[in-house]
Amino acid sequence: MPTPEAAAIAAELRTAMGKLTRRVKHEDRIPLGQVAVLGALDRNGAMTTSDLATDQRVRPQSMARAVGLLMEQNLVTRRAHPTDGRKSLVELSAAGRTALEAERGRRAGWLAQAIEAELTDEERSLLARSAALLERLATR
Repeated sequence: MPTPEAAAIAAELRTAMGKLTRRVKHEDRIPLGQVAVLGALDRNGAMTTSDLATDQRVRPQSMARAVGLLMEQNLVTRRAHPTDGRKSLVELSAAGRTALEAERGRRAGWLAQAIEAELTDEERSLLARSAALLERLATR
């Protein structure tokens, strides 16, 4: 059972992150779930649909639909798995990499401008240190 302090921090953090996420989404051109798949492929290289589903913590059927939509937009391609003929690998296409970089640029650009405009030097330093803590929590 978490302490009252931890519960209060969790509630405040969840609310603040929700607001920030919704604001950053206004910059999106590609749906969040599809961007997450493109990002996973960029970070990890080619993956099976099953591995993508596990990585993104969604059902394989949901990931198959997402991959299908990305293929229709030519943002990913499929190729045969090198060691298992029953499987295929999904990988980022050149158009997918370009779209992902543009999406990241829009998101990061807005956020960087907001950080610069709204935060003091001391607050920016604190935020930079907090990013590592948030990453650690996200991967728990």
